[in-house]
Amino acid sequence: MNTTLPEATALLAAIAQGLPADAAPHVTVVVCPPALYLTTARAYLPPGSGVWVGAQNCASEAAGAYTGEISASMLHSAGVAYVVVGHSERRRYFGETNEVVAAKVTSSLASGLRPIFCCGESAELRAGGDYLGFVKNQLSESLFCLPVEAFSRLLIAYEPLWAIGTGVAASAAQAQAMHASLRQHIADHYSMRIAQGISLLYGGSVKPQNAAALFRKPDIDGGLIGGASLHAPEFLALVRAAQRTAAQADAIGATR
Repeated sequence: MNTTLPEATALLAAIAQGLPADAAPHVTVVVCPPALYLTTARAYLPPGSGVWVGAQNCASEAAGAYTGEISASMLHSAGVAYVVVGHSERRRYFGETNEVVAAKVTSSLASGLRPIFCCGESAELRAGGDYLGFVKNQLSESLFCLPVEAFSRLLIAYEPLWAIGTGVAASAAQAQAMHASLRQHIADHYSMRIAQGISLLYGGSVKPQNAAALFRKPDIDGGLIGGASLHAPEFLALVRAAQRTAAQADAIGATR
């Protein structure tokens, strides 16, 4: 819940101008503004711009008397391609349970959107020990009811609550350990082929200074960017870091 319309417009314009569409064929860029600005985002980032537009949330219900809510089908009809579901702030401040998040995932997929499913643990859970089990359970209760085809359309974002807005990111090793654990958890339920095809994103104080170390890890496929996305130069620097990582991976693959 940031930016006025003039501020959002300036930010979108700067992002659109700073991202050449053909810069990196293996890097996907998604911008998720507040719902009020989605049509503005589509105007600045139309199909072919190299940037997709996503929403920050959607209703769990398909339609009906839910004043103030926005359904997944409404978002899809407005040209939205992605939607964030289960963000830690939605869970913390609005009481969204794994069951509610599961309904949002199902509704999103049914409407043609690609959900970006968020999971993560608090500082207390991290200190207490069984944080791996907690985060795995978020996946099990919200996602593992999905058939393979539907599950394969997801993106999963690990966002440790203790690293969101604090300026303290998980170390690259900590983030990699969680991502590797989650990928194995997916493989145990579906298959390693399916697990390898899912993009796992890290979200939690990702900055230009730590992006390269994070993105180089084998199980970290990108980032879910928070505060840095409010500043076009920082956001563009993060995209360039992802582009460099993808180019290096391509170069390594070409020599094998």
